[in-house]
Amino acid sequence: MLPYRLVYHERYDLNLGDHVFPSKKFRWLHDRLLRTRFAAPEDFVTPQPATDDDVRLVHDAEWVAKLRSGTLSYHDILRLEIPYSREMVEAFWLAAGGTILAARLALEDGVGFNIGGGFHHAFPGHGEGFCAINDIAIAVRRMQKDGCIRRAMVVDCDVHHGNGTAAIFANDASVFTLSIHQFNNYPSEKPVSSLDIHLADGTDDAEYLHRLGNGYRASLAMFKPELLVYVAGADPYREDQLGGLMLTFEGLEERDRLVIWTALTHNIPVAIVLAGGYAQSVEDTITIHANTARVAKEVLEKVRRESGS
Repeated sequence: MLPYRLVYHERYDLNLGDHVFPSKKFRWLHDRLLRTRFAAPEDFVTPQPATDDDVRLVHDAEWVAKLRSGTLSYHDILRLEIPYSREMVEAFWLAAGGTILAARLALEDGVGFNIGGGFHHAFPGHGEGFCAINDIAIAVRRMQKDGCIRRAMVVDCDVHHGNGTAAIFANDASVFTLSIHQFNNYPSEKPVSSLDIHLADGTDDAEYLHRLGNGYRASLAMFKPELLVYVAGADPYREDQLGGLMLTFEGLEERDRLVIWTALTHNIPVAIVLAGGYAQSVEDTITIHANTARVAKEVLEKVRRESGS
């Protein structure tokens, strides 16, 4: 049986202190996957940080220099909504390296899972919404630059619109962006994705899955990506502090299964990143992310069995 590898670095924590974004969740998820024996230590692979050249494939040199030198303005930090620290910058560079590695593993194994990443609100020249750099876009651009792929699709299932990703890939025919999100939520300005699925407050499992399934399958019918990046946000959950949708644990599992199964049965590798999750109980957020890891493994193994590999 081919491997199922999980990308993780012990310094993924953004060093936010007391903040609504529980960035220690990356370590807590890693520890739970070990504690429950879902994964063994040898199943984890450690990424190298993205290089500054990698980051500049997407981001303006001036923004990269500001982050590296700690010369962000007061306005920059207000828009970012997280405190600046050297540890924060290191964690973002590691997350981007992790998503690059997850993309490579996806191309090798079928699925690559980054226990981190998904920072979809970062624009070329600024960060916002807890996102300093856009690891999703950086990984896609690095795969394209290396000649590994030409065409990619981003399926963003975070409760918040993937505004930075949409803006980065606007007017780029080589990347299809799909965002399904609560419409009456952050960000107030939503640049147009290739496909935006706007959901009303209180949308439940059944409607969510119906809308996602129809939009996603239609997108794949007209756009044939060589890599899919799945932004598996935990925040559509009904008890999320920053969300207003009503998805259950079971509905989120079905979402994961729909996205991953559909891609793999079309021979499209899937790189998975975690993105947001702000449940009242952080244990619920960890459970949702752990369920995504489990569903991905189950689907991958089923597809391998059926294909005889």
